[in-house]
Amino acid sequence: MKIAVYSGSFNPLHKGHEAIIRFLTQEAGFDLVYLVVTPQNPFKQTHSLPAGQDRYDAALEAIARHPELKVVAQDIELKMTPPQYTIRTLDTLREREPQNEFTLIIGADNLANFSGWCFHERILLEYGVAVFPRKGYHRGHAKARLLRENPNYKICLLKAPLVTISSTEIREGMAAGRDMSRWLM
Repeated sequence: MKIAVYSGSFNPLHKGHEAIIRFLTQEAGFDLVYLVVTPQNPFKQTHSLPAGQDRYDAALEAIARHPELKVVAQDIELKMTPPQYTIRTLDTLREREPQNEFTLIIGADNLANFSGWCFHERILLEYGVAVFPRKGYHRGHAKARLLRENPNYKICLLKAPLVTISSTEIREGMAAGRDMSRWLM
């Protein structure tokens, strides 16, 4: 099976994430999405991040409300000893499921800084990335820069619709007392 590995803090999981999951399995050719709840993004601050187990439990509840989705929540990184580098997650999945093919799903914001990821070369050569658009980021430039580093890197730019809602906006709306439930998955 072709499995999309979609990692994030998912704080909270929202309609934009749902749209990406649907796109991956309905239009991008993936059989299944592994939604990997991460304990902490090393590039983001931790001050307001709920515990990983709470976010994982919330992801399970959200997925249960959408049984039509081809998605499975994974707590693999929550069980790893730090640091939870993405390459370790991908290698562990491949060891656990050698019959499957794994591709990392990232946003254009992550592609712009991908050379700063630990073992980014191995990720791009052995697994590849499929990149969805993000406002304010030009994926083509980032891809071209990485391919100059190594033309054998596997980088697919997804023709997915732009997601215009973010977890940050939802959290800010909730903190301001606004009803943000229509945006939650």
